[in-house]
Amino acid sequence: MLHWPSGVVAYSLLALVAVSNASSLDPCAAIANKTWIAPQDVRACFTSLPVQSEIKSNIIEVINKTLAFHTSVNYQKQAPPPFADDVHEDVLGDLARISSQEYASDFDLHIDISRAVKRLNDGHCVYYSLCYDSLFTSFLPTPLVLLTDIDGSQHVHITPEAFNVSSAEFGDEIDVWQNALPDKLKGKLSSLSGAEVLLIDGEDPWVAAHANSLITGSYQGYGTRLNSFFSSYRRADDGWVYMMGNFAQQSLPLVDSVNLTIRRQDSDESENITLPYRSRVSPGAKPWTDSVSFRGNNCVATEYTNGIDLYAEPSLFALPPGPQQPFALPRRPRRHLVNELLDATPQQDVELPPELTPSSPLNGSAGVAQFYMLNDTETGVLVLGSFAESAFDVLQESLLVGLLELRERGANRLIVDVTNNGGGYICIAHWLHRIIAGPKDTTIPQAGLQTVTRAGPLAQLIVEEIVKGADPDGLSLYNPLSWEFANNTPFPATLNWLRLPVEKVINGQADAFSQILGDECQPFEMDPPAEALFDPKKVAIINNGRCASSCSLFSITMAKGEGSKTVFVGGKAGVQQQYCGIVGGQSTRFSQVDTEIKSARLKNHTLAPPDFKTNSVQGITWRLGMGLDDPSEPEEWQNHPADVNLPLTIDIVNNPLAIWELVAKSVL
Repeated sequence: MLHWPSGVVAYSLLALVAVSNASSLDPCAAIANKTWIAPQDVRACFTSLPVQSEIKSNIIEVINKTLAFHTSVNYQKQAPPPFADDVHEDVLGDLARISSQEYASDFDLHIDISRAVKRLNDGHCVYYSLCYDSLFTSFLPTPLVLLTDIDGSQHVHITPEAFNVSSAEFGDEIDVWQNALPDKLKGKLSSLSGAEVLLIDGEDPWVAAHANSLITGSYQGYGTRLNSFFSSYRRADDGWVYMMGNFAQQSLPLVDSVNLTIRRQDSDESENITLPYRSRVSPGAKPWTDSVSFRGNNCVATEYTNGIDLYAEPSLFALPPGPQQPFALPRRPRRHLVNELLDATPQQDVELPPELTPSSPLNGSAGVAQFYMLNDTETGVLVLGSFAESAFDVLQESLLVGLLELRERGANRLIVDVTNNGGGYICIAHWLHRIIAGPKDTTIPQAGLQTVTRAGPLAQLIVEEIVKGADPDGLSLYNPLSWEFANNTPFPATLNWLRLPVEKVINGQADAFSQILGDECQPFEMDPPAEALFDPKKVAIINNGRCASSCSLFSITMAKGEGSKTVFVGGKAGVQQQYCGIVGGQSTRFSQVDTEIKSARLKNHTLAPPDFKTNSVQGITWRLGMGLDDPSEPEEWQNHPADVNLPLTIDIVNNPLAIWELVAKSVL
């Protein structure tokens, strides 16, 4: 047996007491190095951080000045029908209010800023703090779903697969919920699967779903935001993913528990249960020991937060003496621009249960794109979980190879499943439209939407500096060589294309935009087929409304331009369901805007936003897609009602193959 000197023992005991006292006084120390904890303990840490006036002013200034590049600020003050009741946020006015308001903690300040921007209901225009948003994600083991009975009545249920999903994902933590159940149900969490939910916290479940729709943001359509409350599925790069829904997965530790009144399957008895939320730390969280190190490691700007000067090295930015001449670059700098959703609740890699996962994908399947042939021998399926992939050319080739494979197997009808597709490469949306529909006036020379960008004073100055030679390598989004006129002919290198902006008055506010921008993708880097691969009228595009950005660009041009059918899966009866979520035209982040400003040597201009001092992400819509039916107005604010509303029933819920077979039988 080892014998420690008495002094060492005394010192060790004192150290343990000191650590214990520090943990009890410092709520961030109390949750350090823990994977699972109660939401109230996370909240205690977050709310212990005081507002720092300098940081508060910095955040608001960056957001305010970056919004000058966002295309839709004035549109979003009061959107036109059919979104008049859904989007009516004066975000600049709210930021002014927040600037003068006092807050009990930095966390309270963050919630107010974040929710003000979320009220735009635009998943491109967001503000997130990686100090708080999804640093801990709160879970319940009971994801919900809206099911329709044979008589057409609808009821909220715990999903039939709830226990299988939760026990596989949450490991030993499942015992916390098993033990939280009342006496006769203790240890019988599996018996809750499929139960009808009569009340949530004593009220109709739709009260909770509606409340969630008011704060979840991301999508303009009310029906789509309602659906985010419920579980669903998605194809990810590395497999099939189970989306828990906003009831069972929350990005902030605001709710500690929920009381459910349920009726279990094969029972007429209603029962009350209370389940605690449990918060799991993000794998990306930087370790901490106390409040100071928590804030220092997770809340301060990183190397990825702000932009850079692309020409900071003198050798890369050597202008000749005397009058500066424009640089003539070859046509056109190749770039793969994106239009994608920014989500505060990143997927937690919860797997779709094996019994619900489609098997035997065909040749061409890779990552987010998977191909299947239905047993009817005439219907092919493309599942596309995203328009983004690790490599642009890999996804481009995969789509072509997979569709050709379906053709060779005899498919003459096509289902494209874009459920929970968050967008991605704009030119992949153009490419998919072109190879399905073939060469025609709706695909050549432009298979997408024409766009405009906002022409604010600082944006105009950036273009002026580029025309003088500030972007010799053609790296800037504002370089005229990157764009074409509305007639799809290239801009000359010397064109100051924002010099004479198109002035508009939107909701009583003067605004200015660029001229119409034409094709940005053709000629493609890969040769498309010389003929259509499918008759577009025999194509059905299906999703749950959560089809963002580039997914919407593809769906709209196929539906409005080619006559493809659109199918909305699930949704509350009587609520208009839109077959796409947000449209945009091109999204970007503050860091890119900051790079544009710095590379044009305009960072010291009074209109330029400062660097974020916090670990923050701000997104904006940099270009806005103009309408197909009404080209004078943005497609963003035009109606996209689904052709078919397919109710979810017990036999198809979260079962992709069953959904495809039903669509093939009843829609195509």
